[in-house]
Amino acid sequence: MTANLLWKSIPLSPVELSLARVLRCGQTFRWKNVDSVWSFTANGQIILLKQDSSHLHYACILPDDQSSSSGISKAYETTREFIHDYFNLNVKLKELYAQWAEVELKYRSKSRAVSFATFPGIRILRQDPWETVVSFICSSNNNVKRISKMCDALCQEFGTYINDYDDHAYFTFPEPAALAGPDVEQKLRDLGFGYRAKYINQTAKLFMNPEIPEITMETLHAQRQKSYEDAHEYLLQLSGVGPKVADCICLMALDKHDVVPVDTHVLQIATRDYKYKGPKTMNKVSYHQVRLHLQKLFGKYAGWAQSVMFAADLSDLNNGINQKDGVRVKHEVKIEQDPSTKSEDASVKAETIEISTELASSGPKLKRIKVEA
Repeated sequence: MTANLLWKSIPLSPVELSLARVLRCGQTFRWKNVDSVWSFTANGQIILLKQDSSHLHYACILPDDQSSSSGISKAYETTREFIHDYFNLNVKLKELYAQWAEVELKYRSKSRAVSFATFPGIRILRQDPWETVVSFICSSNNNVKRISKMCDALCQEFGTYINDYDDHAYFTFPEPAALAGPDVEQKLRDLGFGYRAKYINQTAKLFMNPEIPEITMETLHAQRQKSYEDAHEYLLQLSGVGPKVADCICLMALDKHDVVPVDTHVLQIATRDYKYKGPKTMNKVSYHQVRLHLQKLFGKYAGWAQSVMFAADLSDLNNGINQKDGVRVKHEVKIEQDPSTKSEDASVKAETIEISTELASSGPKLKRIKVEA
């Protein structure tokens, strides 16, 4: 199948889009990179991307029962549209970088060697709102590598099989109906999701409850047309979504480009590099003040600028993903107590997540995650 792939191209410089940076900076968690080919699933198909100095190249793989000539032709058309939408290619990144460089010269500490020019091609994605909600529920007290493993487990256990690519099985991201069942929470706990299992299951149930017509997939997508304040308030109704997670969803899925999600790392950057003079500890006051400070400096695309600052400060954009570290890796992970409860999971001190990552010459094979309490 791999040898018969039809690759098509879009003229696009890495200055406008760097796959290696955008897909590894903590916005999205399901892209896989094997031999410089990035793979993902969307619209019921496998999407493959690679790039050179002048073009973005794409291919797609359909389920075997949909691989007619007309089906393939339509799939490539859909994939091209997906790329333009998903990567927000209507926004000219080079122009934004030029504007940010002017701000940087005026405000940034002269002791810092890293600049926007050093990290070109980083843009905010326009992701599926439902997947973004679930992914960022998983992000609570977590790291990129483990979030990625959780998202893979969700697809494998609750998604629909699409096809194989390089001996790796690919699945859709599960819809709310697949995550709303009575046994889902326990299955997720068995997979190592901890207290996040309850949040994912409860949020899925909200979307499936006919007695709550204000929370549906349609109303979620409609938040793209709402104000930031309305969209943020809507998201806070969902189980496991707090102010920062809501801001991440607003920025990365709901077209709120000026939203700046703030954590201690962003607070440090604002203080060190952009002359923020407010409180130095993270709380509601500093969260609000840092966001307003960066919005004032970087304008309506402040969230985009913040993503470049964040990526520039990461010591490892791989985030431990796709590492070739043998057949079996054991990670000792401290499970933080659910901040909304004093009792649940309180007896759990640590868990061992045992992940088999067999690496054949053709790439990684997805293996089931086993949790030992």
